[in-house]
Amino acid sequence: MAAATFQASVRDKGQLTLPAGVREALGVSPGDELEFEINDAGVVEVHGLRKIRTDQAWFWAERWQAGEREASEDIAAGRTTRHEDVDGMFAHLDKES
Repeated sequence: MAAATFQASVRDKGQLTLPAGVREALGVSPGDELEFEINDAGVVEVHGLRKIRTDQAWFWAERWQAGEREASEDIAAGRTTRHEDVDGMFAHLDKES
């Protein structure tokens, strides 16, 4: 995305309307939340946060995501084993443990 500048006016209660280009860049839509991070230099970073169902939050935990990244790296590097059927897969796992 090319660099762009957007402006919005803050209303009485601290509310503002995010311009469409900002909403698009953050990947947010109505009901999503924003996270604001202020560094020591006073620079504010804004991150879009999508709400996640509580029964699916485990998938987004850092530990699980680290495993997902590891699995993706293994697949990309060809470190996989293909099995003809479920019994073959379990037999292979039994040998590995």
